[in-house]
Amino acid sequence: MYNITLIPGDGIGPEVTKAMKQVVKTSGVDINWEEVIAGEAVIEEYSTPLPDYVLDSVRKNKVAIKGPVTTPVGKGFRSVNVALRKELNLYANVRPVKTFKGVKSRYDNIDLTIVRENTEGLYAGIEHKVGDYAGETIKIITRPASERIVEFACRYTRENGYKRLTGVHKANIMKISDGLFLDVFNQVAKDNGILRKADGASCDLYSDDVIVDAAAMNLVIRPEEFDVMVMPNLYGDILSDLASGLVGGLGMIPSANIGDDCAVFEAVHGSAPEIAGKNIANPTAIIQSAVMMLRHIGEMESADKIEKSLKEVFAEGKLVTADLGGNASTSEFADELCRKISAL
Repeated sequence: MYNITLIPGDGIGPEVTKAMKQVVKTSGVDINWEEVIAGEAVIEEYSTPLPDYVLDSVRKNKVAIKGPVTTPVGKGFRSVNVALRKELNLYANVRPVKTFKGVKSRYDNIDLTIVRENTEGLYAGIEHKVGDYAGETIKIITRPASERIVEFACRYTRENGYKRLTGVHKANIMKISDGLFLDVFNQVAKDNGILRKADGASCDLYSDDVIVDAAAMNLVIRPEEFDVMVMPNLYGDILSDLASGLVGGLGMIPSANIGDDCAVFEAVHGSAPEIAGKNIANPTAIIQSAVMMLRHIGEMESADKIEKSLKEVFAEGKLVTADLGGNASTSEFADELCRKISAL
């Protein structure tokens, strides 16, 4: 039995995490879910949306999965997601983006992963006011953090059989900060034997770099040409959401935040309070995040069962939620998925 921390989140979080737990149980993995609450619901009692007991649970169990937690825009408490990543040093955000037959999207045959540095950049949270005249945010790019994320991306590229590793940056304008990131990318990729084609790389494994605005354009024009893309924090946040829109939206996309000691898997869509409690939310993102979690703990067979069954449910298109063109409820979708898993 595995002990895994569960942060249900708010809004639709409890509904989609309930569906996820049902699917994981049906796949044959025995998990003791240690449920802890974070977000707005605990602020009055603990004066923080992220009490120590949440962090202690994740540190103890080493693995967690969370539903969406609401973050106020422009005021209020700081993002629980950002705080978790910083407190637990979850330096690698990993977002696989894939098309599914049967899910309406603008493209076919997309299979790429965005690897985002999670701990610094413009999301380091170092900002202040300059009187009433301006607001100033400091962007931090360090060599150790850049080396660590590019090393991770190199391993991920090899382990998952991808061919192309792309560094994304804005070094043409931010020559010191993004220039450092690009220099580190080139050196670490070379040290890992992932060379540029000009340096003798084969077509089976090579590296290149793309300026972030060009990356955004090319993701829209020819996304199937990308494999693994590694980049600083803000670029990763924006491009991963852009990429999700190519394959059906954030309701389809899993996410993992990985560090040396802990890993937190999460749905990256919002908490959608307007549909909370209506049993109509799409639980695919948290279920796909659970697939990543199962692979992380070595439960490959169960992860493959869930993924195969998801493909079947989408291809048939009979019991899918409203955002995917169907009329199934959250629980009906989960029940159908479990029937498919049980039949394998």
